[in-house]
Amino acid sequence: MKKKLVVLTGAGISAESGLKTFRDSDGLWENFSVEDVATIDGWHRNPALVQEFYNKRRAQAFTAEPNAGHLALAALEKYFNVCIITQNVDSLHEKAGSTNVMHLHGELSKVRSVKNEKLIYDIGAKAIEMGDFAEDGGQLRPHIVWFGEMVPMIEPATDVCLNADIFAVIGTSMQVYPAAGLIGFVADDVPKYIIDPHIPEVSSSYKNLIFISETATVGVPQIAKQLIQDFQ
Repeated sequence: MKKKLVVLTGAGISAESGLKTFRDSDGLWENFSVEDVATIDGWHRNPALVQEFYNKRRAQAFTAEPNAGHLALAALEKYFNVCIITQNVDSLHEKAGSTNVMHLHGELSKVRSVKNEKLIYDIGAKAIEMGDFAEDGGQLRPHIVWFGEMVPMIEPATDVCLNADIFAVIGTSMQVYPAAGLIGFVADDVPKYIIDPHIPEVSSSYKNLIFISETATVGVPQIAKQLIQDFQ
């Protein structure tokens, strides 16, 4: 039986495919305030601005291509039962060929009704505007988990981490909760790899930590070879 490899990915892996992160420049996300475009309060204040912002991001993400980090993770499915838990809202893992991807913070390519969060539509790269409605008459909004909203996928993600045989963290500052707390649900005896050029501060209470101070495009192919060597 294949070992269960659970991978938590963050903005760092997408940044190497040209998608900017809001942590790059003092809380500005492509010249927008995070409070204006990535919070539920921002949506209530100026929904048209939020729609415009995500329309641009959706179009940008649609043209982005997976990098060596994404491709290495997809290739590991030949050897492991790989589950990717991503904080990213792009579809680069899927484009690379990964088949088991859990999006904690939603997906850019999807929109949903403001009246029913389960009424979701896949729109690809299309733009949505104020006045575009779901079947139930609710305004369509990005299918994104903003600051100030619940993270509905965190419980399934926790269950996945509890059953990990190997755990890896790639390209995340480990500052955004509840995602940053997932490592705490991984058993002490499970090897844990953290791959990032700027190694995040992680509690010394976690056991079996291995740090790789590299970007995703360099570090993930490296660790992929090591995992195949060590666990096959």
